[in-house]
Amino acid sequence: MNDQHVLRREYLVALGLSLGPAASNGLARFAFALILSAMRNDLDWTYTQAGQVNTANALGYLAGAVATLALIDRVGARRLFNPGMVMTAVALIASGLAVDHLLLLVLRAVAGIGGALVFISGGVLAAGIGDGDPRRAAQAIAVYFSGGGLGIALAGGALPWLFTIYGDGGWHAAWLVLGLLSAACCLGTWAAARAVPVRPRSDAPAASSSVWRSLARFRWLAAGYLLFAFGYIGYMTFVMAWMAEAGAPATRMALVWVVLGVFTACSHRFWRRPLAEWSGGRPMAATILVVAIGAVLPLLGASLPLMLVSAVLFGGAFFITPAAATAFLRKSLPREAWGRAVAVFTLLFAAGQTAGPVVAGWFADLGGLQAGLAVSAVALLLGAGFALMQQETS
Repeated sequence: MNDQHVLRREYLVALGLSLGPAASNGLARFAFALILSAMRNDLDWTYTQAGQVNTANALGYLAGAVATLALIDRVGARRLFNPGMVMTAVALIASGLAVDHLLLLVLRAVAGIGGALVFISGGVLAAGIGDGDPRRAAQAIAVYFSGGGLGIALAGGALPWLFTIYGDGGWHAAWLVLGLLSAACCLGTWAAARAVPVRPRSDAPAASSSVWRSLARFRWLAAGYLLFAFGYIGYMTFVMAWMAEAGAPATRMALVWVVLGVFTACSHRFWRRPLAEWSGGRPMAATILVVAIGAVLPLLGASLPLMLVSAVLFGGAFFITPAAATAFLRKSLPREAWGRAVAVFTLLFAAGQTAGPVVAGWFADLGGLQAGLAVSAVALLLGAGFALMQQETS
């Protein structure tokens, strides 16, 4: 088998795995930004209540990360990845049938649990591609994480038109559409997960636990990642509501969301060299800085040119930040510690994005959506600064 064939196969496997973030993040989490205004109007929610729905998803994600941390060494990434996909799809379909606020919170939490199982275990599977070659592994990791852009683009192409036809009451159908798309993604992820070689596990729990006790080695990267999670989710939760409040028609909102998704899906092409070649926390810092600039632009207005530039910058980097964290951990730790390391970082990520929607929503209720978006942008700028201070550890 020649090298070109091997590289093509690895790329296709990573692409299949990337349907995991497409479902767990692009459809199950971020598409809520497109549904938020309709649900808020139809159900008479405040922005704080709307933020609570996303926080429920983040709390579920946090619980899923804890479960993954406990299980991944014992059962392996593949056995968590596929059930997580099914759980996510079922929760989305059920959300379209629910009307009670508490039930919606529970279903969003279930989708978050499934999303964490998918995101972490899929990242570990992607990190195992490349047969030990750091450059090939970095490429596979970047392809995997940028898959979320496909889900964003699919949601952006479908949901605004649905609301144009059915009005605010169309949010039920919106969740059903997202659930069916997620179910379709399960077919690709199942095949891709089976194609990743399963290497025999050593006595990994003891070994990885001892390696991973030294969280202090990664403190700056961890701080940057925490602030990134806090900041990015505020933008992704409220930016479409910001455009709707400014009077943007559905066509304009759909265009901005699709552009964000397309650039997210293509972002691995822009970042593969920095991920493979830059040292320390520089790759993560650079991605967070680009995301921060994209998040600042809506504060200047909601015109179409400004929002398109914001979507290009934000989409072109925000899914690469988790890829940068995974790539750094991969080269800093032995293989048996990868799963637990990624899970611990995801716990930090989940904590940040749990607080983000509620805090941003609270500021939005006090001073308007611009205030909520400003809080998110400041957190991102601080996160970039912290990540830049991370040095190599190996």
